[in-house]
Amino acid sequence: MKLATKQAKSILTASKLPGADYVVNPYSGCAFGCVYCYAEFTRKFTGHMDDEWGKYVDAKINTPEVFEKEIANLTKKVIKKNEFKTGNRPVIFFGSVTDPYQGVEAKYELTKKCLEIITKSEIKNNIEISLLTKSPLVTRDIEILKQIPNLEVGMTISSIDDNISRIFECYAPPSSLRILALKKLNEAGIKTYAFVGPLLPHFVANEESLRKLFREIKESGTKKVWAEHLNLSWGKLNRLIEQIGDQLTEEELKLFKESQTDEYKRKLSNMIVDIVKELGLELVGGKVVDHIKLAK
Repeated sequence: MKLATKQAKSILTASKLPGADYVVNPYSGCAFGCVYCYAEFTRKFTGHMDDEWGKYVDAKINTPEVFEKEIANLTKKVIKKNEFKTGNRPVIFFGSVTDPYQGVEAKYELTKKCLEIITKSEIKNNIEISLLTKSPLVTRDIEILKQIPNLEVGMTISSIDDNISRIFECYAPPSSLRILALKKLNEAGIKTYAFVGPLLPHFVANEESLRKLFREIKESGTKKVWAEHLNLSWGKLNRLIEQIGDQLTEEELKLFKESQTDEYKRKLSNMIVDIVKELGLELVGGKVVDHIKLAK
C-alpha cells in the first residue's frame, strides 16, 4: 500500500450527482480495493495510472483548513440565494469517489475534522449532510454526528456472507460488522440507510440469500434502502475477471455476464420490490428504482 499526503486546492466540490449539491472526498484512492468499484477511473486524474486500484491512498492533509474556508463561503451563498437542487438546504455528500472512513481516517481524522467544523458553523441547521461508507469506524464519531441536525449515514452492504465480501471487497471490513455498525448508529438516534450495491449475481440464483440480507438490515433498525445494479461497462468485467476470475466457477462467470442484460435486471428488480414490500422497508433510490420506472 502506497500512502502519501498532498495539498488540496478544494475540498467542497460542486456535484453532478442527483440529490447532492456538493461532494467531499478527503482522500484520493481507496484502500478497500473493491473489484467492482466505479471510482477506479479517478486514477487518471490523480497521477496514479501506474498504480493498481486499492493499492494507494493520498490523504489531502490540508482538508480541514480548506473546508473551513469553503463552508464560510457557502454560508454567504446560502443566505443570499437559497437556490439548490434539493430546495433551500444544500446537500453535502461525503464519499463519492472514496470511502471517508477507510483505515487511514483512524490516523488523519480528516472526515472527523470536517464534521467538527460543520457542528460549529452558522449554517449547520441549513444544510444536509450525507455520508456513505463501508466502515464501522463511522461509529467513532457518533457524538459528533448527533450534533448535526440534518444528517444521514449510509452503509454499503453487498452481501451478508463475509466469504463473498472478501472476494469482491478485498480489504473492506466484513459485512457482518457493517450490520452491527448500523445497529449502533440507529440506537444512537442517527438517521441511516443501507446502500445495497452493487447487487452481485448470486442473488438471482439464490433469492433467499437476498431476503436474508434485507431482513438483517431491517433488524438493525434501518428502514430505508437504496439498491444498485452491477455496472460492468468500460472494461470493468475484464478487470474483475483478471483479479478474481480464478475464484469463480464457470456458472458464476456466466451470471456476471448475464447481469448486464435487461432481462436479468428486470428479474432482480422485481425480486427486490417484492422483498422490500414483504419486510416493510422503503426503497428510496438507486438504479433498481430507475429500472422499475423505465419498465412502466
